Formats: sequence, structure tokens, C-alpha cells
Amino acid sequence: MYLNRIILSDFKNIEAADIELSPKINCICGNNGEGKTNLLDAVHYLSMTKSFLSSSDRYTYRHGKQECVVNGTFCKDGVTENIGIQIKSSGEKIVRKDSKTYKRISDHIGRMPVVMVSPSDTSIINDSADERRRFINMMLSQTEPEYLLSSINYNRLLKQRNQLLKQDYISDLLLDTISEQMSAPALYIYTKRKEAIENLSKCTAEFYSVISDGKEEVSIEYVSELNEDMPLSLFEKSKHRDKLSKFTTSGIHRDDLRFIMDGHPIRKCASQGQQKSFLIALKMAQYRIMNRMYGVTPMLLLDDLFDKLDQSRVTALINMVLRENFGQVFITDTDRSRIEGIVRTFTEEGKFFNVVSGVFTEEK
Repeated sequence: MYLNRIILSDFKNIEAADIELSPKINCICGNNGEGKTNLLDAVHYLSMTKSFLSSSDRYTYRHGKQECVVNGTFCKDGVTENIGIQIKSSGEKIVRKDSKTYKRISDHIGRMPVVMVSPSDTSIINDSADERRRFINMMLSQTEPEYLLSSINYNRLLKQRNQLLKQDYISDLLLDTISEQMSAPALYIYTKRKEAIENLSKCTAEFYSVISDGKEEVSIEYVSELNEDMPLSLFEKSKHRDKLSKFTTSGIHRDDLRFIMDGHPIRKCASQGQQKSFLIALKMAQYRIMNRMYGVTPMLLLDDLFDKLDQSRVTALINMVLRENFGQVFITDTDRSRIEGIVRTFTEEGKFFNVVSGVFTEEK
């Protein structure tokens, strides 16, 4: 699967763009703030129907405009599919496949899988557990339709449970009923996360060894209350505390990932370069798992690779990407000669684009 063509209208700083893409490598070059990352985010929209950089659609349309449109033509198993997304300032978002509107936007997730590597990934290490859960959720939602549905169901019930806990009078019968309903999706989500994180840990260690030339060892641990107990039992044990706190204090919505380097937390002990190398290895592991275990070939978006990575590590990464028989790849850089020198060392396939103020020009 690959994105053959992307058409944008009033998307962020891009007034209009119509770009024919390479099924292999696409390098987007230009100074900071010109629109390189915005193009990658548009590709992410076509896959996940939302921005990689923000949880809100509020700043998606160009300043002074009331809506934006993102269209993409995909080639998948020899068949062409057209995906269109219209985002309005009113908050309405319409997603279409071959001009037919999805009844549920969630039905589109996983059809055009994507993995993005971005400088903003540092939030996965340094911010709250929400970011780490968001990472694993985005991965599994693209490969396991049942996982996405279970997550939607669990979060809906969690919201109901929390609303009940905030009331002056709390019906124990209703509280227990909601807790029981949450148990099945919670156990399913836990089981899928545990399996995925075990695979991620092994693959990330392998990729990190290549990027870092074997200088450190890394691993990932799954932190979950369900490692020690079943969901319904957790809810029952925390019931009194939940009533006092007025929210649900136990469950898979509190899961976390612990990133380890040579026996120590990466967050506290790793340098910025080591953290960046780990995050790239993590995303490469995500790609491999999605590709090999679930039979999909995601688009790989590599934004600003040289941020905190030296050229030798970037070269090792590009070599690794091509050796792994990756599918379509997008790379951004401020220096065309630098990225072209590395890419051309390994392949003559691909296209190069220059962007200035949201205007893209293909360069031969």
C-alpha cells in the first residue's frame, strides 16, 4: 500500500497543493516553518483522521478560513482508493472513502496504517503515562479493530462510572453493574497490550543495538494493576477509595510503560541523543510488528531526523529502513544535499521536494 497523490486545500500554512508521490522514498526539504511537517501531518490525517501533533482539530485550517480539505489517492493491492477528509471550524469532520461518507469515523482506522517519528515523540518518555498509553493505543487500534472498539466501550463506561461517583447519592447496584460491564473490555485491552509490549521490547532492543552500535541495552516493562489482579476484583477493592476520590482510581486507564537502559530509567539517565535513538528504535519496532504480525505495510513518516542525531546514526537508520524492506517512506530535512547524499548511497528510487511558505516543488 502507498499514497500515490495528495491534494490539500487550506491545510495549516498550505493554501493549495497537489503532489504526485513516489511509492518508495519521498524527501521533503526546506527551512523550518515552511510546511515540511505539515505535509507529514496531512498524511497522518489520511490514516488516523487526526493530527499527530495535536489532540484538537482547531488549528488545522489556515488562518482566516472556515475549513480545510485533505484528499489522498492510495494504491492498495492493485486497487485505487480515494480518501477525503473535510474539517470545519464548527467542529464537524467528514471522512469519505471513494465519495462515500463513513457512518463511524473509527471504521476508517487501520485501513491506511502509518508510523510517524517526530521530535515531539520525546513526550512519550518525558510526559505523563497518558502519552505512553496513547502510543500503544494508536499502534493497536490500527492493527486490531476489536481493540479500538473495546477501548471506545471501556472509555464510555469509565465516563459513566466517574459521573456516578461524583453524585451525592451513589447506587452500589449501579456502580457494580458498570464495573462488571467494564471488566471484559479491560481484560481484552490488557491482554493485547501485554502481548504487544513483550514484542516491542524485543524488537526495540534489536533496533537500538543497530542504531547505537551496541553501546547500551534497552528494554520495556508493562506497568499494570492487572499484572496482579483481575479487573472486577480491582474495581471492588477500590470502591471505597473511588467514592472518596469521586473518580475511578484503578483500571487499565492507569497503565504505563517503563523504558529501561542498562538497568536504569531512560527518562532520568539517558542523554538527549540516547533518548532520540531509543524513540526511533521504538517506532521501528512498532513498524516491524504491524508489518510482520498483522500483514500490513504502514507508511513511515520520518520528521527532522537530524534533531539530536548525528549523521552516522541517521545513515545507520536509513540503511536499516531499506534493509527491512520498508514500504513508502517520507523524510523531512532542512538540508537537501545532506539527506540526498545519504539516501542516494543506498537507492536511486524516490522523489525530492522543496517547500517554501507552503508551496511544494518537485526537484530532479
